[in-house]
Amino acid sequence: MSASPISNVSDTARWVAVYRARESARPDALFHDPYAQLLAGERGQAIAAFMPRQARSGWPLIARTKLMDDLILATIEQGCDCVVNLAAGFDTRPYRLEVPSSLRWIEADLPALTEEKEELLKDAQPRCQLRRIKVDLGDSPARVAVLKDAVGASANALVITEGLLLYLEEAQVRSLAMDLDAQTGIRWWMLDLASPALLKMMKKSMGPQLANAPMKFGPANGVAFFEDLGWRATQVQSILRAAARFRRLPWTLKLFGFFPEPNPRSPGRAPWSAVVQLERA
Repeated sequence: MSASPISNVSDTARWVAVYRARESARPDALFHDPYAQLLAGERGQAIAAFMPRQARSGWPLIARTKLMDDLILATIEQGCDCVVNLAAGFDTRPYRLEVPSSLRWIEADLPALTEEKEELLKDAQPRCQLRRIKVDLGDSPARVAVLKDAVGASANALVITEGLLLYLEEAQVRSLAMDLDAQTGIRWWMLDLASPALLKMMKKSMGPQLANAPMKFGPANGVAFFEDLGWRATQVQSILRAAARFRRLPWTLKLFGFFPEPNPRSPGRAPWSAVVQLERA
């Protein structure tokens, strides 16, 4: 376990960037991220190589990226004027998505990771009004202050927590949901969600690799976890189904694409994951 190149959760940003770079190099790429290779670096490549064979294609991360890209653009068309990306990691959407130049985009993450990203992208030009905030989002008072500052006077803000909730305790997710709900300017919340069965499967297959970034959150009641806290699920898109639709699902899993989808509010024993968009109820 100590040999894992992942020293903490922040290192998963490098890992995800590897798959964005590989997808961008395909002739039939679902998206193009010209900065992913730079951000992944040698350490990102080492992390990807350390993963078990069945995880090396990165198909869930590629499908998740594409699903969120499309939902973000659709939300902007619906009137979103502010995007707040919590634990933004090495995300590059402000640089690569066709977004309005007037859009306010705020990234919040740990100081060291944010400073590294700023240095690597110092010569890149974002397409919108990008601002970065250095903060430990595990510090509840600091998180509340950042949300209030980031949302400002906006009444149609979108919050993104891509790849974050999986690494939090249930109590932490509940606290975050309540903090978001307290900011009336936040209209939408976009996240990715795993079922308990998928969480168990990933722990079994990638436990040693993710020993320093253990996966924790996979609610038995799925999207109902958030609905019970005052949110309304407006989009629930299966990552496996999307990967099949995008022709990124490995042939060994294609049969599962024909199985009935589990109830997103009670996934039971199904190894299920989805990109979810919530709206203030």
